[in-house]
Amino acid sequence: MHKFFRRCQVIREKDLELNEQIRDREVRLIDSDGQQLGIVPGRKAQEMAIEKKLDLVKIAPQAKPPVCKIMDYGKYKFEQSKKEKEAKKKQKVINVKEVRLSPNIEQHDLEVKSNRAQKFLSKGDKVKVSIRFKGREMGYTKLGYDVMNKFADLVAEVGQIEKKPSLEGRNMTMFLSPRA
Repeated sequence: MHKFFRRCQVIREKDLELNEQIRDREVRLIDSDGQQLGIVPGRKAQEMAIEKKLDLVKIAPQAKPPVCKIMDYGKYKFEQSKKEKEAKKKQKVINVKEVRLSPNIEQHDLEVKSNRAQKFLSKGDKVKVSIRFKGREMGYTKLGYDVMNKFADLVAEVGQIEKKPSLEGRNMTMFLSPRA
């Protein structure tokens, strides 16, 4: 057994077969330069990979015959992980911040909470506005809808209603998203 085959002998990542794992009689071979060498016997392909001190990787197992490429598998895996990290950097994470109100909130308190929500929305986060009804407040859910509508009007410059106020049990929730 050759020393280059030992380091990647039992690696199986995302159904990529390497070196001795490839047991096909004939494979369509692609050289390390990207040149197509045509259909060659599987053993000969492995020997060519050994000569170049690289790995034989099956890149298209569903093809007839399967497509194999001679490459440095370690370098290939490293480049793949770099691409994944780069893609993660470009992703935008949207957080959901929560602002809790009460059905009998004073005007100034409502303005303070709306200023807070405006900061969240200007940073690109979504805001969940919730009201919890306690005891006899359940009989006055209309007050909750009024408070939610006032709140939505206060943050209308930077945010828009994504999900209208809805009552679920004792909680009323509304979702706001940043304006595009």
